[in-house]
Amino acid sequence: MSEFGVVNRRNVLAGTGIVAVGVVVAACSSSADVAPSATADSAIGGTSVGATGTVLAAVADVPVGGGVVISDPPVVVTQPKAGEVKGFTAICPHAGCLVGSVTKDEIICPCHGSRFSAVDGSVIAGPAEQGLAAAAVSVQGTNVVLV
Repeated sequence: MSEFGVVNRRNVLAGTGIVAVGVVVAACSSSADVAPSATADSAIGGTSVGATGTVLAAVADVPVGGGVVISDPPVVVTQPKAGEVKGFTAICPHAGCLVGSVTKDEIICPCHGSRFSAVDGSVIAGPAEQGLAAAAVSVQGTNVVLV
């Protein structure tokens, strides 16, 4: 028999190793960066959040000293003091996750634990290094709307 027709342990292991390396390299590479998909007309910090005039919440539904997270469009509405309404993008700048809740003047991202000020969107605790971008909101009648 010729040398090319022989299947031995060394050849099988070498071939398996080459295939395994290819699989690992393919699994570790990324074909594209996935960004949060929020589409609409008004952009905040590079993230589209919704059309101007979109009703986000009733003022009565935004607790004083807390807030609400709206997923579509992705906006956090807070009310640090009675009658003072603030808006921020709800997309965490660390990994693009939707922030999960507002508790005791803090906006919390459930993905990696970043915490942001409900007053100005600044970082309280990382891993996020940038704060939440402000969203232009106003009170119109009994509702909070995007401006």
